[in-house]
Amino acid sequence: MGQTGRQMRQRTTAAMAERGTGSSSVKAAQQIAPTVRWSDRARYLFDNSMSRGTPALIAWLSVVTLVLILLFGTITALLGLRDGGSEGYGHEVFSALMHALDPGTVAGDTGSWRFLLTMLALTIAGLFIVSALIGVIAAGIDAKIAELQRGRSLVLERDHTVILGWSDSIFTILRELSIANESRRRPVIVVLADKDKVEMEEEIRAKVPDLRGTRVVCRSGSPMDVDELAVASHRTARSVILLAPASEDPDAEVIKTLLALTHDGGDGPRIVAEIRNPTNLEAARLVGADRTTLLDIRETVAKLVVQTSRQSGASAVYTELFDYDGDEIYFLAEHPLAELTYAQAQHRFEAASLIGLIGPDGVSTLNPAPDTVVGASTLILVAEDDDVLDAAGRALAEPVEEHLGETTASDDHPGRAVMIGWNERAPLMLAELDRYATPGSTLTVLTTHGVPVVPPLETLQVEVVRGSTTDRATLEQHVVGGLDQVIVLCYSDDLEPQAADARTLVTLLHVRDVLGRLGADTAVVSEMMDDRNRVLAQVASIDDVVVSGEIVSLIVTQLSEDGRLEAVFSELLGADGAEIYLRPAEWYVRPGVEVSWASVVEGAIRRGETAIGWKSDSLADAGTEFGVQVNPAKSTSLTVQPGDRIVVLAND
Repeated sequence: MGQTGRQMRQRTTAAMAERGTGSSSVKAAQQIAPTVRWSDRARYLFDNSMSRGTPALIAWLSVVTLVLILLFGTITALLGLRDGGSEGYGHEVFSALMHALDPGTVAGDTGSWRFLLTMLALTIAGLFIVSALIGVIAAGIDAKIAELQRGRSLVLERDHTVILGWSDSIFTILRELSIANESRRRPVIVVLADKDKVEMEEEIRAKVPDLRGTRVVCRSGSPMDVDELAVASHRTARSVILLAPASEDPDAEVIKTLLALTHDGGDGPRIVAEIRNPTNLEAARLVGADRTTLLDIRETVAKLVVQTSRQSGASAVYTELFDYDGDEIYFLAEHPLAELTYAQAQHRFEAASLIGLIGPDGVSTLNPAPDTVVGASTLILVAEDDDVLDAAGRALAEPVEEHLGETTASDDHPGRAVMIGWNERAPLMLAELDRYATPGSTLTVLTTHGVPVVPPLETLQVEVVRGSTTDRATLEQHVVGGLDQVIVLCYSDDLEPQAADARTLVTLLHVRDVLGRLGADTAVVSEMMDDRNRVLAQVASIDDVVVSGEIVSLIVTQLSEDGRLEAVFSELLGADGAEIYLRPAEWYVRPGVEVSWASVVEGAIRRGETAIGWKSDSLADAGTEFGVQVNPAKSTSLTVQPGDRIVVLAND
């Protein structure tokens, strides 16, 4: 054999020499196939088996235990170590098994010293093996628990809601979804975010302690990764909510996640996604296709701040319509009101307010003309619950003609306003304010941070002033008598949320005190980042507080439950179509006279408007937030006092 090997090496060397490779190549060739020993091969196989984890370790320990039992059972049987003779090989093997697994067995042994020492050796060996086996099993269980805590397992749910991403707004969304899910059987919400599963669960338990029977399942993973996204079972979900992350380029991550959600084409659940930069809306629409609703965060907050700044108490109305606690918007497709007009149909509901119609073409219209025939349209109503939407009955009160008020008044006049603070939403607010401004209207921007860039405006005249927005003397120069509105914005672009809200609160205290000393009844609207600071702002007697993240979360939640709300919300917050106004109550009913809400509704119909609520100091004294009540029953009695306002939907 050795001679044959030498001959083969000689032929290989000769062949390589003929190719001119040289002596160094010969040495390399000799090293191509190194000698492999059987011990190396065995170690390699053992390493491969160990790489399989806990099951392989248990298998090897089981094999060693089996060998040990068979060995000692054989020794005991063959050598006849047991006094009185062996009872058979099977009995000796079973006895060895007991000694290996239970150290106490050796205490009951009797016989010769050879037998006792043999059993003692077996017991000691068994102690090591069993201890190792217990340790391996415990480590395996710990590893499995840790794996489960990482949240990588597949969610096996259907008709659930999936939330992708993590931000502070998730707690508001979970709270609202839990209210919406109260009528569902065993509702489930799945949260998938690039965050530790245990941390997510702890934060949810701390900030949303009452989920009203809704089960929240958290999973860790990147929503942008197709494989990790599949863990949430989004294809079998009822809807998907895509949150804008707190990163340098959140819209890019949102668009990439939309690609992951829609890459396979076909039908799927409704998707609601947040977009922070309006310039990215078109790109997101191209990706999201028809089943995606995109919410422009900047524009939504800007419009809401403008709407509430124009009339005190409006934020309470919007919050009531946008959340699930109290009254919200419902749709009624089947009803017997086809032959009635919109004005007549408003008196057919005792505990609901008809606010618009969705035509057979799917186009929604809020506050249509009073003589519009309902026909086959779907009704848009405001109600506390859908079980009160009984169109077969009638309201419990009828309007009284002599209780109706003046219907020709108007409140258009040039306005004076001050905007304190600046952030990325301010230019959108200025553009929105310009749409409502009458000729001669002015606005002063006072800011410490930011670089104010005023967009092109048609009517509103804007002056920018740099100064400290927490300095009393500076504020007294600009917060003067005769102002129609004061808007206080947070420095969300330059400060952390809590620091920005703290600066805003200091400014609000000064502003309200200055206005109080002047005796001015000027509406003050503030923007907050954290909802927990809303209570602190109310201490300063602020008319309205708009919490940016909360209001967006409310709208996102509503859109995820019913896509038809997108057109309704767009009209409510836009400058075109019907909008919410709080107008003097005496325009609709006679002041100082006890009237029914049905009479107020009729007074609004005479003006081509839709009444949906009222604002009064008497309601504020009774504990109603901002003194605003939405959707009173038609039989509710009220007496209009000076300063009371009626909440209406109107086209101008």
